[in-house]
Amino acid sequence: MDDKRNIIMAVLLTGIILFGWPLMMERFFPDMANKNEVVEQANAPANDQVGDKTGTPVSAPAAGSTDITTGPVSDKIRPLATVLRENPRVLIDTPRVKGSINLKGGRIDDLTLSDHTVDMSKDSKPVRLFSPSGTQDAYFSRVGWAGDGVAVPDDNTIWSADGSRLTPETPVTLTWSNETGQTYAIKLSIDDDYLITSEQSVTNRGANPVALRPYGLINRKRDLNNIPPSEASTWTIHSGPVGVYEGAANYDVDYKNLAGEEPGFFARLFGTSAVAGTNSYDKDVSWLGFTDKYWLSALIPDNVNDVDAKFRSGGSDIFQAEIAKKSAKIIAPGQQLKTTTRLFAGAKENAVLVKYQENLGITNLDRAIDWGWFYWFEKPLFYLLNWLFKLVGNFGVAIILMTFIVRGIMFPIAQKQFASMAQMRAVQPKMKAIQAKYKDDKQQQQQEIMKLYKEEKVNPLAGCLPIFLQIPIFFALYKVLMLSIEMRHQPFILWIKDLSAPDPLTPVNLFGLLPFDPPTFLAVGILPILMGITMHLQFKLNPAPMDPMQKQIFSIMPWILVFIMAPFAAGLQLYWTVSNTLTILQQKWLYSRHPQMKEAMAKEAEEKARKAAADKAKA
Repeated sequence: MDDKRNIIMAVLLTGIILFGWPLMMERFFPDMANKNEVVEQANAPANDQVGDKTGTPVSAPAAGSTDITTGPVSDKIRPLATVLRENPRVLIDTPRVKGSINLKGGRIDDLTLSDHTVDMSKDSKPVRLFSPSGTQDAYFSRVGWAGDGVAVPDDNTIWSADGSRLTPETPVTLTWSNETGQTYAIKLSIDDDYLITSEQSVTNRGANPVALRPYGLINRKRDLNNIPPSEASTWTIHSGPVGVYEGAANYDVDYKNLAGEEPGFFARLFGTSAVAGTNSYDKDVSWLGFTDKYWLSALIPDNVNDVDAKFRSGGSDIFQAEIAKKSAKIIAPGQQLKTTTRLFAGAKENAVLVKYQENLGITNLDRAIDWGWFYWFEKPLFYLLNWLFKLVGNFGVAIILMTFIVRGIMFPIAQKQFASMAQMRAVQPKMKAIQAKYKDDKQQQQQEIMKLYKEEKVNPLAGCLPIFLQIPIFFALYKVLMLSIEMRHQPFILWIKDLSAPDPLTPVNLFGLLPFDPPTFLAVGILPILMGITMHLQFKLNPAPMDPMQKQIFSIMPWILVFIMAPFAAGLQLYWTVSNTLTILQQKWLYSRHPQMKEAMAKEAEEKARKAAADKAKA
């Protein structure tokens, strides 16, 4: 009766995992739920089809005000090429960044990343980060001044430029003067990577003092109902508003929160401090902006202690990050006010982020990558993996080498685990005798078993230690593979073209020969199948659990994990498969060192076969 109950429970558990897992993946891991979504749709060039949606930029400060908040300005969706031709522009031309600056409004609103393509096809276009207002995915930045009783440049201002091309060698200065004697200038310079520096200055040649408040902003249109799964924010990978302020990296604010929705269950569970609507900060503001999984735009003030910062929504899926001086500065006649604001706009390459962090003193810029709880462990793992990749030139081979290193470090622990298992196997006859003797007194039975452990110097928990140590390793590798752009689009061998994406081949559609894409929970690739086989062999080498229920769970667990792991990155599947293989070889070797284990397992197998034969004879 107990066996039947255990079998029913095991079947129910299997069904819950197989059919509940895809639903959980879609809810909490949308970037992996769609196995076929390997192209970062959010970063494709702006849609050139005319639409009827409207945006509401909130970027222009009202003249005569020290507050940079303004009312909405309706903007229909238009083709990118058309919008780029409407106004005079200054070209941006660096080895890694291409684009242009709109002289109407002084906006940096056209940026593509030359080193990163949308997908792996030969004719793939470079990733587009910024797009002008009025296009499908409007995304731009600019600096300016909010004024009290003085005309300031706004989104309709046409700036003059002293050059036609912004390069690392040739900065460009934009200028504009009002009718009362104030001349505004923005000197723009760009480095060889992703940093644009805006040196703002205003010279007062008028007869009266003026009060001005310099600011910078990033404005982004984000359709919350149409965010690609690969770019959606989850409780493990943050995408959306991000920054370092009040002394720490902050991932608490998301788009829905800014749109007026309260934090969801998981946001509250993991300690979000954000509230619906505008979120403002005025202490130790190092930088803030918007992040996707691989890309970042961030405003970096020149003085972290003299800046107010906020995130807010302008309605119709328009979101804005802002920094501004804490108060307006008085500029007397004949005087000048200068302010410097930096803009990071590019890929979240760890080496580049760390370089800016160290050379420019930008606090925790590398935390734009949401390393999470195991930051202390993930960064060394990333450095190791990246070093191995540079050494061998193949990321898959680097993962295999890293697996050897990890297993080598854990080898002494595995030896102790195996010795503990040998001890446990040796005392099992005595344990069975105690269980039989005190079968009606569970408390006395536990006391006698604990006494036996003490006398035999057996630690029943020693065998669990390697499993617990594997958890941070596995989670850290998952984060490294999912977040590090250095790993994006890296091939292995044969059919594995991108180790940061799931294994694309599955026997369900005869490895692509049949013209259909199976549902996510059935699209099991070759690597997860190999992972399941190696795990099954690994479990077969372990001593069988005494509890029948545990034995049944261990027998089906490898095949459940095949389906669970199928949507994960192929690199993660490769790591687990190689780790299982090394564990099998390690177990074979350790069996030769502990013959009592092999003898005990052989006796158990013999007794099991004898019992099965007896049951068959009775039947």
